[in-house]
Amino acid sequence: MKTILVLGAGMVSRPMIRYLLDQPDYHVIMASRTVSKAEQMIDGNPKGEAFSLDVNDDKKVDDLISKADVVVSLLPYAYHVKVAEMCIKHKKQMITTSYVSDAMRALDKKAKAAGILILNECGLDPGIDHMSAMRIIHTIEKNKGKVISFKSTTGALPSHEANNNPFGYKFSWSPRGVLLASRNSAKWLENGKEVSIPGEQLFENYYLQDIKGTGAFENYPNRNSIPYKEIYGLKNAKTVYRGTFRLTGWCETIRAIVALGWLNDEPLKGFIGKTYGDLTRHLIGAKPKDALPLTTALYLGLKPYAAIIKRLEWLGLFGNELLPKDKNNPLDYLNVMTLQKMSMGPHERDMVIMHHEFIAEYPSKKEYVTSTLVDYGIPDGDTSVARTVALPAAIAVKIILNKQITLTGVHIPVIPEIYNPILDELEEIGIIFKEKTESL
Repeated sequence: MKTILVLGAGMVSRPMIRYLLDQPDYHVIMASRTVSKAEQMIDGNPKGEAFSLDVNDDKKVDDLISKADVVVSLLPYAYHVKVAEMCIKHKKQMITTSYVSDAMRALDKKAKAAGILILNECGLDPGIDHMSAMRIIHTIEKNKGKVISFKSTTGALPSHEANNNPFGYKFSWSPRGVLLASRNSAKWLENGKEVSIPGEQLFENYYLQDIKGTGAFENYPNRNSIPYKEIYGLKNAKTVYRGTFRLTGWCETIRAIVALGWLNDEPLKGFIGKTYGDLTRHLIGAKPKDALPLTTALYLGLKPYAAIIKRLEWLGLFGNELLPKDKNNPLDYLNVMTLQKMSMGPHERDMVIMHHEFIAEYPSKKEYVTSTLVDYGIPDGDTSVARTVALPAAIAVKIILNKQITLTGVHIPVIPEIYNPILDELEEIGIIFKEKTESL
């Protein structure tokens, strides 16, 4: 009987737990701050155990890790390095779905010395994006071609029939994470030139893209794409771009929210008992008697009837709802309101779209290759986000325990030994990319 320790019982954990409990000879320990969430996911299965865990209790975390064969950390990324150091100490394999930090990468030699694999970025984005892109890149290279342009964009959205709010967005994972990502700067390579965009201008730099059979979306740049030229071995690529899909209207609205100061996470004093409208008034320096929608429109350089103003009003940023007493900054106040107004409703489903674009150059021809995943959540069941984040990591647990992967050190899933078995099983589950090739 192999023991898998899963740390964290967040919004994406359930498909992993169900997958692992369905495997023969696996014992799953789930440790979470809220033990009732873990118990609900285990659902009485005798092969599962739920524990209450304060992740800052190093002794208890260390003890749980010592009892496992593989550790999956679904904790906030800030805790991964601590968990990894304990895995190295006890020589336990580890998987995360988060980006590799510099501190995690620095553990590579120690992990190799301990004879363990620390596999990061094994979720959706990052995760499936790497795996599906690398499979095509390697195929092009095997056929004596070279990739001269690469673009990859992912969006986690409400399905079209569930798109019933003016933001065109619903949270199927951490709202705070989505809001924080809205402050990121971006870099990419375009026709051989580096393009750099500061965070405050991120949402001014989007374009509209039609994904055939699915819809038209806004595509804006996602963080720093330039390292992927080296990570993916794209030595001939003049364009390397990674983006995010949103439904139309999102970018200009979030740009306005950023401009108003609602993504500031610096604590504010004197707002206990105040309203969301009071805080918006404070952020733009409006007087008590000023009409808030009109004054906000003037502050943003918009017409009073602009769709952005209507969206902010719908969200409640001009309203009389009291600010949460247990929060103390605009970002966290906004997090509470967005979760309240923009969560998935009963019987609704979400939608994940991932779209890769390659220009491949061969000795006698050029080709434009696309690879597209469109996946939907299950109404009253698992979201698509939960499935596409959790299942690659769950499959990775299995292939590590089956010794299909023998690597050691700190890795991401960009080599065939890792990505082929995961992608193959995802296809069996129904998470499938459709590829198309056109001559140029």
